[in-house]
Order: sequence, then structure tokens, then C-alpha cells
Amino acid sequence: MVEVFSLFRIVHIVAGFVALILFWIPMVTKKGGKVHNTIGWIYVYAMSAVAISAFYMGVYRVFFDNQADADRISFSWFLIFISILSGASAWYGIRVLRFEKRKDTHRKVIDLLVSLLLLSSGIGVGIYGLIIESALITYFPLLGLLLGGIQLNYWLRKPVKKMHWLFEHFGGMIACSISTVTAFTVFGAPRLLNIQSSNLFLWLLPTFILVPVLVGFTVYYERKFNNRKKDASINI
Repeated sequence: MVEVFSLFRIVHIVAGFVALILFWIPMVTKKGGKVHNTIGWIYVYAMSAVAISAFYMGVYRVFFDNQADADRISFSWFLIFISILSGASAWYGIRVLRFEKRKDTHRKVIDLLVSLLLLSSGIGVGIYGLIIESALITYFPLLGLLLGGIQLNYWLRKPVKKMHWLFEHFGGMIACSISTVTAFTVFGAPRLLNIQSSNLFLWLLPTFILVPVLVGFTVYYERKFNNRKKDASINI
């Protein structure tokens, strides 16, 4: 079991590093273009490896590692949440493209269950953080509650916005990246900058940065599509 755990840890580190590098490329390349699609899929595969390996390591530490102390167990619960956050967000970001032409509410059980899992894991791990009096594990999982609720709201309502799937795709991919960037700022950056990784602000910094990026993309493309609509009406 120890050898398997070490293998999953290597996969997790390598895949996370690949995802951290590649995430930015689809953001700045032509949407729907060859580079965007190719790099985007590699990123999704890398994040899938990150999510699976993180989930395995977290479950192993909590339920099968007799030598795990309280700190390792609490971190492992957080790791399980991170795996669900990254996996569910990547799944959502891809599935909204699969059903971009839908006109009615979305009733695919698998999609609803994934979003519900994200929401419930945010609640569960957040409550666990309250019990052990850890601010980090209490507040960060609120992101799962928020994103899971947003996803369920999108699936269970009829689309009202033009290009609604595009904005949800942005949201899913950026939410997925938060776990990777958070891992770097919490575990990589402290070693490089010689600062404490237990700082709550450090854990939330990627969210503070990437949420405005998402808002910026949404505003930009909404204006872009609205301008196209105005130009078309003038030509008519």
C-alpha cells in the first residue's frame, strides 16, 4: 500500500505541475481554436489525474493509515474536498459544452449527482473544520457550497442567456484551476518565499485572483455578443 501511495503522489505532483502550466494557454488563445481545444483537453486529463490521485491519497490517510496523526487526517479531509472540487468543476466545464443546445431543464442524473457531491462535500468538510476549530478547513470548503449551488441552479433551470454554455464553461474551468493554483500557493510558494503556508489569506489568494478573472471574461464576451447582435440588427 505504501508503494501504491508513493506512486499516486508522484502522479499527483507531475499532473498538477502540468495543469498549472497549461491552464493559462486556453485562456489567452482563440476560443474554439485548435490550440485552445488541444491544450484544453490535455489540461482536463491532467486535472483528472490530479483529482483521482488526491482522492486516493486522502482516503488512504483517513481510513487505512494507522500511523496518521491528527494533522495528517485533517489535511487528508481537505485533500478529499480539493479532489472533488477539481474533478466536479472539470466535469461541469466539459458537460456544459456537451449540452450547449439544450432548451429545457437538464435532468441527467450523473451531472446532478456530481454537482450535488460538490455541494455536500463543501458542507461536510466545512462542518468538520468547525469541529476541529480550523479556519482554513472551515472557510475554504464554502467554495464547494457556492459552486455546487451554482451548477445545480444552471442544470435545473431553462437557459435564458445567449451563449450560456460558454460562460458556464469558463466558470467550470477556472473553478477547476483554483485547486491547482491553491496547491502551489500553499505548498510551493511558501518553500520558495520562506513564508508560513498556514496563513488563511494564502489559501484564499487564488480564489481572490481567479474569480475576478472569471467576471472579466464574462463581461467581455457578453459585450462582444451584444455588439454583434446590434451590428446584425443595423445591417438588417
